[in-house]
Formats: sequence, structure tokens, C-alpha cells
Amino acid sequence: MTIGCPECGALEDIPPLTARTIARCRICRYPLERRSGRSVNAALACASTTFILLFPANLAPLMTVEMLGAERSSVLSSGIVDMWNGGWVILALLLGTFGIVLPFVRFGGLAIVLGAVRFGWHFRQIGRLFRWTLWLDVWAMPDVYLVGCFVGYARVTQNLTGTIGAGGYCFITAALMSMITRAALDRRTVWRAIAPEEQLPDDTPAISCTACDLVQPASREGHACPRCGLTLRTRKPDAVVRAGALSLAALVLTLPANLYPMTYSLQLGQGVTDRIVDGVYQLFHAGLWPLGILIFCTSIVIPVAKIAGMAWFVVSVKRGSRRHLRAKAHLYRWIDELGRWSNVDVFTIAAFIPLIRFGSIASSRPAIGATAFALVVFFTMSASRAFDPRLLWDTRASRRRP
Repeated sequence: MTIGCPECGALEDIPPLTARTIARCRICRYPLERRSGRSVNAALACASTTFILLFPANLAPLMTVEMLGAERSSVLSSGIVDMWNGGWVILALLLGTFGIVLPFVRFGGLAIVLGAVRFGWHFRQIGRLFRWTLWLDVWAMPDVYLVGCFVGYARVTQNLTGTIGAGGYCFITAALMSMITRAALDRRTVWRAIAPEEQLPDDTPAISCTACDLVQPASREGHACPRCGLTLRTRKPDAVVRAGALSLAALVLTLPANLYPMTYSLQLGQGVTDRIVDGVYQLFHAGLWPLGILIFCTSIVIPVAKIAGMAWFVVSVKRGSRRHLRAKAHLYRWIDELGRWSNVDVFTIAAFIPLIRFGSIASSRPAIGATAFALVVFFTMSASRAFDPRLLWDTRASRRRP
């Protein structure tokens, strides 16, 4: 079957694969199809389990801490509600959308699609629904929220006695199931069950859908893909301009995100502010160096690398550079996949601020740096989503033209 590589645009003929095999694009080495560890049944079971467990994970107590005989408990949304009530609307909207709302939407929709494929049902909008669940893959972040909860719990229990509640155990299981779902999902099999690929004549100009990789005649540009409903385009419109503008916005916000405090805490009547570097130092000082390394990488290394990488891509397209194309392709995959993990730091704040509510003895709230950092992550993720990596390979094609 012929499909279009979503990364370089090359048309590839993929033969039926056996177990534990992988098909890569011959041009950019993008993994087009993988059989090892992929199963519609396993993905359906994990997606359904994740969706069901998200209900008790959001409703039951997540964590409880005790200080001087007083107890404070939280649910998954407690920190986000506190942010909203405290006037940190943008921060609350971003974290609530990524950590609470979108996981329900993604895994509920994915369970519907996989159930329909498994039992042979077919409804009109199944292709569109599956496309949206795949698009939400990077934006729904129960796994990132889980890591943030672990870091927040570790910070709180350095000085207080803490326990994990029933909601916490449900959330741990749901987040782990979400990661297994991502690993087990056989996208190609699902797309072929929705509608098989078409074989075009060799001399027919072709265009491929960037969502489901279906190859269509070039004359259908501007029309909806018959399988997933996405508008067929030769290249994403204004991809370089949009990616460059979003990356520039992220770069501008990087300074306040790193220079201004992420949280403001009250400890025995004394105010204490914590920047990103302060939080990393505290984790190292407390002996939690693995968590310190994690926060340093997700909060400092990855955001800077994403901005620098996107700048490299934009400049390369503008200059028509033909150098290091495979290196750029690998870096783009890395940026697009790992960018979401930069939200660990702000999810950590959402996890521990509702637990530190002991009046003038101890309390904590977000600061301006948290909103700036959350926007940096949002803009860098949006920039990688807006960019069209096939533009990098267009220079290779133009070089071969007589």
C-alpha cells in the first residue's frame, strides 16, 4: 500500500509487515509503521481503563498532609481551582485544559473509535474523531501531571507528613495506562479499518494527507480527505510565519519565566520566593537529585532547545539549506514529542499549593513566573505543531530538478 510520509512528503510502498518489524521512510527514516507491541485490543483496553479511572482520580482525595495536628487534603483539580480563585486565570485555564479536560476528551473518543474498529461498527464521523484523538495526543497530559504530582509530593513531605489517597492511586494507574495506550496504539491498522489506502497510477500527480497519510490525486487539493476529513494541502499554509511568530513569543517570555519567581510562599510569617533555579537547588539540597535533574531538563534545557531548534528550522527553510536534513528531522521529532514534558514544573505547583494552607504558619501561591513559563511551553508546542517539516526536504527535491 502507498502512503505519504508526514515528515518529508515522500510516497512509500509498505508491504504487509510481520510481527516485530518496522517500516521506515527511505528518505528521512521516519517510522511509518510498527508492528512490535502494537495491538488494537490492548489499546482499547488501556484507553477504556484510563477513561474510567479518570473519574475517581478527579473526585476522590489525591493527597493529604498533616502539620501540628491539622490536616489538608486535595483533589486533582484543587490547585487549579486555587489558581483561578487567586486571579491566575491564564495559568488555571492552561493547566485545567491539559490536565483535566483533554484527557477525558481524548481517551473517551479513542475508546469509542477503537471499540468501533474492534467490533466492526462504522459511523460517519469515525475518521474525524480518530484524527482529533491523535491530534490531542500531545495536549492531553495525565502522564505529565502525574510526574508533577510526584515532585510536588516529594517537596511537601520533606517537612510534613503526607499520605496518598484513593484518588492518587487511581490517578497513578490512569496515567500509567495512558502511556501504555500511546505505546500500544496501532494507528495504521485503525486507519486501514476506517478506510483502506488507494493505489494511484504511477504517472498521476499525488498529494498526501498529513493526518492519516492517505495518498490522493493532486487535483483534490483544497478538498476534505475522504478518510479523516482534514483539508488536503500540498504544504501547511503560512507554516514558517506562524512557527516563527510563536517561537519569537516564547523567546520573549523566556526571560520573565526564568527571572521572576514561580511561587510565593509564607513560612512562619516570612515571605519566600522561588524561581526555577531555586526549585532545582532545593531538590538537590534535599538529596532528591534525580528529581532535580528532571526539573532542570524539563524546565530549562528542553524549552531553550525547542526555541533554538525551531529557529534553526525557520532559518533553514528561508535560506533553502540542504545540509543536515536527517539531523533536523530527528531534532524536530524530539522537539514535537518532548515539548509537553516541560509542563512538569507548573503541574508541580498545582499539586502542592492546595496542601500548604496553614494560615500564617505556612502557605503557598503561584507567582508571575509560573504564568510566563506555562505560556512558553504552550507557544513552543504550538510552534512545532504549526511548522511543516516537509518544507525542510523541499530543498532536496528542488536540487534534483533539471
